[in-house]
Amino acid sequence: MALVREKDGKRLHVKSRLMGESLVSKSLMEGMELPPQERLFPSVNVIKIGGQSICDRGVKALPAIVKEITSLRNDHRMLLTAGGGTRSRHIYSIALELGMPTGVIAKFASAISEQNALLLATMLAPWDGIQIGHDDILKLPSYFAQGCIPVTHGMPPYDLFALPPEKGRLPIHRTDTGTLIMANLIGAKSCIFVKDEDGLFTDNPKTNSDVTFIAEIGAKELMKRDLQDLIIERCCLEILEHCEGIDKIRIINGLIEGNLTKALEGQAVGTVIYRE
Repeated sequence: MALVREKDGKRLHVKSRLMGESLVSKSLMEGMELPPQERLFPSVNVIKIGGQSICDRGVKALPAIVKEITSLRNDHRMLLTAGGGTRSRHIYSIALELGMPTGVIAKFASAISEQNALLLATMLAPWDGIQIGHDDILKLPSYFAQGCIPVTHGMPPYDLFALPPEKGRLPIHRTDTGTLIMANLIGAKSCIFVKDEDGLFTDNPKTNSDVTFIAEIGAKELMKRDLQDLIIERCCLEILEHCEGIDKIRIINGLIEGNLTKALEGQAVGTVIYRE
């Protein structure tokens, strides 16, 4: 970029494509040639450990997934995120009854996601598990150089500035969304959601036995189907379509031993939702 001086000779400006633009023009980006997004950490796998599906099951689920994670630490770089689970739903209910705004509800949920991240990091402590904040993401090389397994909360850092939803006041950007945004930010090798179902079905298999398993589907196609229930936050589909740093996500059943290993090794397991 070059410096240009105003005609009166008094002020200097940095000459750039955006100089003098309002940044809200519909045609602004159409004429811009941009390089591909830089992938900051292309060897890192971002893995979300579900709150209600895994963390809330306690001893029935957590020790097994922790054991599998520790067995993989020498072969795979992993950044773990934690969901909020049942306690998030409880605080949602109380906050809604009390008329709390979306931003305050999101703040509550973020605190609970942090609790589960601390729980995971503590269980992983004997194998150098460490809880980190969102501001520590760029320190990942240091953590991996020390052999650590970093764990952070999945809730995106919108907190009080959470966007109001179309209906109701529940935050639409929750821990699935935060995990996907993080994976795209760093240009992750993979983004894996560890839940308690085998993947995506045409409806919730917990409440409907007449369902069909979906092994692979595009995000646009899934949005078009507008299914009654999804195993992942709906806004993740639109976000995935806009991602540059990652082109697919995978949903697996963390209650089945070995599924995470298969996912990290690129084997066919769970459901893949890809960017179209």
